[in-house]
Amino acid sequence: MSNNSAANSSLVIAQKAVKQLRLEASVRRIKVSQAATELKNFCLQNAHKDPLLMGVPSSDNPFRPPKSCVLL
Repeated sequence: MSNNSAANSSLVIAQKAVKQLRLEASVRRIKVSQAATELKNFCLQNAHKDPLLMGVPSSDNPFRPPKSCVLL
């Protein structure tokens, strides 16, 4: 019975591996050069929205240093 259980276990593992391989084989693939071109175009089109490239206006920056209040 233990031998039968081990065979069933290895069969289940093999079936899961086949299922995963079929899933990976069905994924649509594109050439690296095409992906790089699309990524570059996306970055160029959205650069004006990127706060790391354009900076954040000090009035909108929640992390700006607090202003000290001086009373005379």
